[in-house]
Amino acid sequence: MAKNSNNTIRNEELGYFKPRTWFFWRTLILCLALFSIVGHWCELPYCLLMNHHFGIVADSYAVWHDPWYVPYWVYGIGAVVMTLVIEPIKEGIVRRRKTIWGALLETFVICFVLAAVLETVIGLIINQPNEHGQYPYWDNSVLPGNIFNQGWVVNDFFIGLLAVIYVWLFYPVICRIFMHMKPRTANIVFVILMVLFAIACIATYVPMIGA
Repeated sequence: MAKNSNNTIRNEELGYFKPRTWFFWRTLILCLALFSIVGHWCELPYCLLMNHHFGIVADSYAVWHDPWYVPYWVYGIGAVVMTLVIEPIKEGIVRRRKTIWGALLETFVICFVLAAVLETVIGLIINQPNEHGQYPYWDNSVLPGNIFNQGWVVNDFFIGLLAVIYVWLFYPVICRIFMHMKPRTANIVFVILMVLFAIACIATYVPMIGA
């Protein structure tokens, strides 16, 4: 029974990376839009948690003031990158590993290491301190577990965890939902969701242009 259950989960995690199909790109575009909004919602409790324990989130930070519909593009772009990079890696791990738990753990380790490397390298390139020692974008230098004053293992842990949740749960579920629809119905749902996202973008950026 356990072996059958393991095989069922394994099969449910395979076959979603099909870059030569409209199905794949439609899902990818939808994830860009959807997780730009969902990422905004997730950032608020994360900032509350980090501010409570480390006091590192400024009162002027946008997440405290932005309306719920404002897209945070970094999360949508992150979903796209995870789909293009982590999803095929995950599917390869699932095929190779004997157990699902082993595949989950290996996926997390890879995501954690990638997050740490990217955060640190990007920081070393664009987040150098000025003559007064002030960092322009973020300052991890005073935090325990920082990496060359740029990366931070706490951030990287949560980014790795979020990446695992995305490629193991959210992305496959979205794919399966569309798989159970007729192609015409799936396209209609896609268009409706994209129109709603466009409305959110208009509501966000038109006032900025006017100002």
